[in-house]
Amino acid sequence: MNVEWKDWFWRVWENNRRLTDRVAQAFMDAGAMDQTPVPGMRPFRKLLLEVWGIEQVYARGFALEDWRWEFLPESYGTCAIEEAMAVGASVREETRRLWPMISAESLTEARPTPFPGHPEGGGIEWLTYALENEIHHRGQGYVYLRLLGKEPPAFYLRTDSKEGNL
Repeated sequence: MNVEWKDWFWRVWENNRRLTDRVAQAFMDAGAMDQTPVPGMRPFRKLLLEVWGIEQVYARGFALEDWRWEFLPESYGTCAIEEAMAVGASVREETRRLWPMISAESLTEARPTPFPGHPEGGGIEWLTYALENEIHHRGQGYVYLRLLGKEPPAFYLRTDSKEGNL
């Protein structure tokens, strides 16, 4: 079976985002999006803002060669959680719109880093970093939820189906 990396990665990323969204919903249901159950760690909302910010930069960069690092406004750290979640949904919609514009070739090219301190490499490495960062922060969310006495969503439910098959 010959699977193109870009298509495969997109399916994995979408499935992971659905799971991250389920974790965020669990935080919203618990009224805990801004709690820090472990001193010195960031609340889950701030972790989501980081995930969305990285996604936004990479999608625009690879699709439009627009590599400006624009952090999401700080107001999203204190606004109504529904507003913040709408921002995350709009970032994802923008990525869905831009994804077809990204060539598979552009993801395999070695390129200089557009950001200080960012490793040099290519699109595959950078997108893998973005996904691993999301998974890492979602894992923190699982720990936070358990520390708050809340049951996190099943980690294997990544699709829209109830079975959770990938």
